Amino acid sequence: MDTAMNVEVLKIPKERIGVIVGKGGEIKNRIEKELKVEIDIEEDGEITIFSTKEQEDPLATWKARDIIKAIGRGFNPEKSLKLISDDYIIEIIDITEHASSDNAVKRLKGRVIGSGGKSRRYIEELTDTDVSVYGKTIAVLGDYESVQIAKEAINMILRGNSHSKMYKYLERHRQDIKRKELELWK
Repeated sequence: MDTAMNVEVLKIPKERIGVIVGKGGEIKNRIEKELKVEIDIEEDGEITIFSTKEQEDPLATWKARDIIKAIGRGFNPEKSLKLISDDYIIEIIDITEHASSDNAVKRLKGRVIGSGGKSRRYIEELTDTDVSVYGKTIAVLGDYESVQIAKEAINMILRGNSHSKMYKYLERHRQDIKRKELELWK
């Protein structure tokens, strides 16, 4: 094997392996084909990603790692595959950094999701991101600036701020983003 080859190893929940593989290997094969990497999946959830000589994107192994990480954190493959683009990132927030017990983790997950999913939907809509609450983590997928805004909104809730304060924060940043978009069109 060429010494310049990149290798990434990560572990995902066993119950998410089937989603990464996809029907008839469809998802795994698509990641391998589009990024020109090789993926080895073990039954225990350990996944190894190898660069190949055909690889054109120097970040391909990292992108494959992030796609697999996103699927492992609860995103569906279509949303996760957005990470092939250089314009998208994923950030993962560890809820246990804000919680002292399993009950506190459950409570905080509930606060982020909100009644009927309202709070999570609001964060997604105002930041144009995707949010997944899975296990003891909250993952945010989108463009860099939007992910940072969504991440701060989620951290506000995890730190105990009121939903209304978080909503005001999001509204203010949504107006800033719209203003920047208008300036780009001028």
